[in-house]
Amino acid sequence: MLTTIVGFQPMKPHYNLAETRTPDGARLSLHEHDGSFCIRLNGQDLMHSVTSASEILLGELAAEQLATKAPVRVLIGGMGLGYTLKAVLAKAGVNTLVEVGELMPEVVEWNRTFMAGLNGKLLNDPRVKVRLGDVVDTINSARPNSYDAILLDVDNGPIPMVRAGNVRLYGPRGLETMMGKLRPGGRLAIWSASPDRSFEGRLRAAGFVAQAVSAKLFPTAKRSAYMIYVGDKPALDTAPAKAKK
Repeated sequence: MLTTIVGFQPMKPHYNLAETRTPDGARLSLHEHDGSFCIRLNGQDLMHSVTSASEILLGELAAEQLATKAPVRVLIGGMGLGYTLKAVLAKAGVNTLVEVGELMPEVVEWNRTFMAGLNGKLLNDPRVKVRLGDVVDTINSARPNSYDAILLDVDNGPIPMVRAGNVRLYGPRGLETMMGKLRPGGRLAIWSASPDRSFEGRLRAAGFVAQAVSAKLFPTAKRSAYMIYVGDKPALDTAPAKAKK
C-alpha cells in the first residue's frame, strides 16, 4: 500500500561540484543546493550566494568614487562568487578597466562554468581582465598612481583564514604600498569578517582617511555581521595659490 503524505516536499539534494587544494594544502570546494552556491574551506562556509550583501556593498563603496571618473582602473583582489565585480561594473563607465586578481585558477573556472548563470558571464565583459596569481604580486608590480580603487576580499580580511601569507596585505608595509599605487583621491576598500580596531588605526597611520562600514549577511538582516574598511587617499591640493600682496 502506497501512502501519500499531503504537503510533503522532498528535500532537494546538495551537490559537491568540484574541489581543489590551496597552496597551503587546505581543501577548497564548490557546492550547490537548490540554485544557490557555496565555496567551503575544509568543510566550513567561506562564501555563499544567499549571503552576498557584504560583497555587493564592497563593490558599491568603491563605485562611489568611480561615477564621475573616466578612464578608470580598478583592482579587485579575490573573484569569489562575482558579486563585488557585478557591483563595480553596474556603476562603472565604458572606459573602465576592472582587473580581477585571483590566486586560485579553479575559482575562475568554476565561475565560468558551474556559476555562469550567477555572475560568471561577467568575466566576458570587455572591461574585465583576469590576473591569475597572488594579488600581492599584482599590487607590488603596478606603477605608482595606477589605480582609482583597490578592493580586497582576500581570505577573511586582516586576520587570514585561507593563507597565512595574506597578512602581508594588511600590515604597515602593505598599506603603505597600496597607498602608493592609488591615484590621488583613490579608494581602498577591504572586506573583514570581524571588527578590527587596530587595523583601522593602521589605515590612518598609513595616511588614509579611514572609516569602518558595517555590513549585513543579507539586506533584510537586523544586525550587521561583517565590516568593510574604507581608506581614501587624500586628493592633491587643487586650491588656487593666493596672490602675493
